[in-house]
Amino acid sequence: MLDDMAANGEIQWCFSQVKGTLDDEITEADIISCVEFNHTGDLLATGDKGGRVVIFQRDPSSKNCMPRRGQYNVYSTFQSHEPEFDYLKSLEIEEKINKIRWLPRKNPAHFLLSTNDKTIKLWKVSERDKRAEGYNLKETGELRQWDSSITSLRVPLLKPMELMVEASPRRVYANAHTYHINSISVNSDQETYLSADDLRINLWHLDITDQSFNIVDIKPANMEELTEVITAAEFHPTECNAFVYSSSKGVIR
Repeated sequence: MLDDMAANGEIQWCFSQVKGTLDDEITEADIISCVEFNHTGDLLATGDKGGRVVIFQRDPSSKNCMPRRGQYNVYSTFQSHEPEFDYLKSLEIEEKINKIRWLPRKNPAHFLLSTNDKTIKLWKVSERDKRAEGYNLKETGELRQWDSSITSLRVPLLKPMELMVEASPRRVYANAHTYHINSISVNSDQETYLSADDLRINLWHLDITDQSFNIVDIKPANMEELTEVITAAEFHPTECNAFVYSSSKGVIR
């Protein structure tokens, strides 16, 4: 049957893998709002309406199975965004993750951008399988104090430990969008990225959190004359000086 469908050019979708329990009662916070593979396909990041990011890692052994199918296991889970309140506009800002974008990998750690309606965050995801032991200190309760009984300086040693995956926030890009952010896209220069809301597109440098440049603004002088909004924006995959954005009119510029 599958051969006949393949011959007819039809595709049959089916569950390859299910993570978690299939409960009849589903909470709003557990609903997935976005997904994104990294550049190699070995990691899959999902964001949900509860502001959480869950990263799945492909099992290396599943890449060699025939037929080939990727089996993914939970790699890391962390809370990316929390609900906030805009007191100036008396509006609640949801924690829901709108977009996730991976940065090209430059070292053993992974970096990704995640955003809700207003705030973009840069996260570092790294592994730790060793810990330092043999400090020149003694532990007294929760405090570490100099150990006066030590007569010579000891060099701490690295000892193996159970693999630990840590996610730590590196940058927070906030207060640059009046409307809801719908897109983020990393530039091929690996230094800048853009963020788009309903009416504006901003250009950011990854190392600068308090300044962005407005490169597209379609907000009319009179909001009653508003006829379209920005729906998505994306950098060219290789040309760092080109990007595209779409509008609710079905227009691509």
